[in-house]
Amino acid sequence: MGPLQEEIPAAIEFLEVAPENWLDVGGRLGEAFAHITSQRPLLAHGLLLNLGGPDPIDSEFLARVGRFLDQHDVAIYGDHLSFCADQGHLYELLPIPFTEEAIVHVAARIRQVQDFLGRRIAVENPSYYLTLSNELDESVFINGVLAEADCELLIDINNIYVNSVNHRYDPRAFLASLPGERIAYAHIAGHAHDAPDLIVDTHGTAVIDPVWDLLDFAYQRFGVFATLLERDENIPPLGTVLGEVQRIGAMQRAHAGVAAA
Repeated sequence: MGPLQEEIPAAIEFLEVAPENWLDVGGRLGEAFAHITSQRPLLAHGLLLNLGGPDPIDSEFLARVGRFLDQHDVAIYGDHLSFCADQGHLYELLPIPFTEEAIVHVAARIRQVQDFLGRRIAVENPSYYLTLSNELDESVFINGVLAEADCELLIDINNIYVNSVNHRYDPRAFLASLPGERIAYAHIAGHAHDAPDLIVDTHGTAVIDPVWDLLDFAYQRFGVFATLLERDENIPPLGTVLGEVQRIGAMQRAHAGVAAA
């Protein structure tokens, strides 16, 4: 758990975990986890819900997640608008075709999860590297799922930027097309430039200026919302991470009181 077990800096207002990594964890690690999460609100962003997949929703897994959410008083839970299993877990977040049929399929599964847990969930706009169908624009697909499922949006600012480069669209226009009233919170992160026209969403580097600019535009457009800095690999010292967290806080204070456009 490192330095967070000793003291959580004031700039860190909430924490997020992938619940799959902490289900049924006990002993020393479980006690350390509970100690940290007792000091800050906890959000849970899942990896294995398989909202877009063909397999039935795993009710046994969902029951374990529900117990975790209750045990740690998790404020928001959700997963990705992707699929990760087909007769077994694939351990990869794969794209969903942007079609009317997919909207109906995914929304029904989200409603099933929400009914089971007795809460609305927040689904994330994912990064993707292959388009399976051009029947609908990505933003039309996302808006359709959110409306049909009556769920919330985890708006990933970095994913919007990554996709805008990889699939050649205007990130501000895309962001502006999303329903601000459904935003539960946001992610911001770094990525890797594998080629001039290919970005890979790694969460392993510092956030770059165009992504900060897009977050600033989102606050202008929708007002301030909770924003999480993701860093999953190449993790630097806590002080370096805090610098980016504090930059988020400074941007939020600059936009405090700004009404949504």
